[in-house]
Amino acid sequence: MTTDPTATGTFPTWVRTSTAGSVAPPAPMPSEESFPLSASEPLEPSLPPLRSSDGRLELTADTLTVNGQRFLLLELEAVELTPVRWLLWYLLGGFALAGFALAFLQNWLRTMPAMLGLAASALLFVYGQRGTNRLRLHRLGREAVHFALPGEPERWQQLARETNRRIRRRHDEAAAAAAAALLPPPTYEELPPGAEPSA
Repeated sequence: MTTDPTATGTFPTWVRTSTAGSVAPPAPMPSEESFPLSASEPLEPSLPPLRSSDGRLELTADTLTVNGQRFLLLELEAVELTPVRWLLWYLLGGFALAGFALAFLQNWLRTMPAMLGLAASALLFVYGQRGTNRLRLHRLGREAVHFALPGEPERWQQLARETNRRIRRRHDEAAAAAAAALLPPPTYEELPPGAEPSA
């Protein structure tokens, strides 16, 4: 009568020592150090606040303040800076300058009144040429807000670029935090000794 090796628990030596009959060791459990940082943590270290020289614009890691009005970076989509001219003063200065020059050449005005008129017209022309800087704040789902910022456009454009960069950074952090809150944390089942992990 032939006995079943599985019933007695005895196997030939070649079965117990060969690779085919050996039992794979249990897979090691992953440690906490092997996981990346939580997605809710900031992507970058906290950025220092920026402030314009005249105090009209102040930018922090979470807010933007323009002329005393504060906006959250999360409610903004982007900011846009456009240098504009004051068309009325620009045209008025140009027409006045041409009129006084024509009157002086036609001997309709004496030299002193003509020079005063040309100087005043030139000032109006330069004032209109200088213009201002229009700052447009694009808000999510709401109407855009406009502000007028005086001075050279270069310094305002630098602040506008930094504001757009922080807006994108803040939206990325909020999206990562929302994804971490919606997705459940991974769970691992501890295998008994001698058991093979399932594929």
